[in-house]
Amino acid sequence: MEILHVSAECYPMAKAGGLGDVAGALPKYQQKLGHVAKVVMPMYRTKFLYANTWEVVHKAAFSMGNRQIDFTVIKETSNKLGFDLYCVDIYGLLDREKIYGYDDDTERFTAFQISVLEWLAKWEHKPDVVHVHDHHTALIPFMMQNCFAYRNISKIPTVLTVHNAQYQGWMNWEKATYIPAWDTWKWGLLDWSNVINPLACGIKCADRVTTVSPGYMQELMLEANGLESLFTQEAAKCSGIINGIDYEVWNPLTDTYILDNFSEKDVEEGKQLNKKKLCDDFDFDLALPLFVFIGRLVNEKAADLLPEAIAKAYEQSETKFSFLILGSGEPEVEQALGALQQRWVGYYHSQIEYNEKLSHQMYAGADFLLMPSRVEPCGLNQLYAMRYGTVPVVRSIGGLKDTVIDFEDEGGYGIRFNRASVEDIVYSVRRAISLYPEKKKLRRLRKTMMGLSTSWEQSAAKYIDLYKATSLV
Repeated sequence: MEILHVSAECYPMAKAGGLGDVAGALPKYQQKLGHVAKVVMPMYRTKFLYANTWEVVHKAAFSMGNRQIDFTVIKETSNKLGFDLYCVDIYGLLDREKIYGYDDDTERFTAFQISVLEWLAKWEHKPDVVHVHDHHTALIPFMMQNCFAYRNISKIPTVLTVHNAQYQGWMNWEKATYIPAWDTWKWGLLDWSNVINPLACGIKCADRVTTVSPGYMQELMLEANGLESLFTQEAAKCSGIINGIDYEVWNPLTDTYILDNFSEKDVEEGKQLNKKKLCDDFDFDLALPLFVFIGRLVNEKAADLLPEAIAKAYEQSETKFSFLILGSGEPEVEQALGALQQRWVGYYHSQIEYNEKLSHQMYAGADFLLMPSRVEPCGLNQLYAMRYGTVPVVRSIGGLKDTVIDFEDEGGYGIRFNRASVEDIVYSVRRAISLYPEKKKLRRLRKTMMGLSTSWEQSAAKYIDLYKATSLV
């Protein structure tokens, strides 16, 4: 089977969050299962682009509204990622360093999607499935089925994976002229609440819709930023498949980013050496429990609660602890977290940046990872943490609820709490502090976590089964 993944991100070419990790790992594991998986994404100006060799495979042009769009498709020549990686370049739209955050993102990603279809329509050998990811690529199923120029690819099955339903790519109807000539009788497929909603359109038009955990799929029928009724209506073709993690990247035994490699057999010694590295770098006491938060400092992650929650935990806990933050996001949250450093010198530090190497070292050296998310479709950080023997302290929501069992429940290994609130965070931090001196129990929990099967192998196989469903291929 041949699968073409279309994504705005793909690690290590470009990554802003979990979407990049998924697009960089799922195709590789599908290849290992004996299938042909390819990824096409925008050609951002990143370090990976300049560090590797590419060849031009297609050049063409099309009209988008009153604008002429010239595009080029290039291919990475060495198969470095374990699958074919293609990038679409459009001068003035995709030739930028950042992935998102521009005023013309609507134009950028609409042009990208049209470029992919213009190229795909010219293929002599067509893929068996086109798998699109999130709203940035969700117009593709509609255009394949309803744009006159793409009739020769209209029968190719499509799958949409919703990584985060909060972002939907809303467009005013005046921008409908961007879409190549289409059957205007089908305007209702584009519309949701009187605007063009690419994510809603993808849910309506794709043959199958998946989300990144079973729990998140259930939640979307109750809370999906206005799409609750649509998910309920389309429930028959919707399913949740939990993400995996790439064991070639996230393996404490081979990870080149961390100071000391270790396995389940020597997890205590390995984590202690990696923890010492963090404590030396940030002036922490090695004897104290070390908490970390890694991720975007935004409302979805409940990062706005962290300054007050951390301060109250320090004030209310008789036993001191260390806390290290890594991430960036909303300026006011960054400032509030930075202000804590003056008050809790030697116990707290916030590193406001994206730093892949430091994140690996933190997973390897920390005792506890905090994830108080308001929204967490799957969550990968808790899976990384468990792979490195770090106890996840998570809110019971979405994929966190699917993947973490509280250590006081049968077979448990983590810490869970119910609400994204300062009180629940403080209570859970104190539970973790109480657990820390129980070395035998902590050692058992670490070995249990590290022994879990969280690889992409199982999830990749489930996607293949989905593609092979009778109504698809």
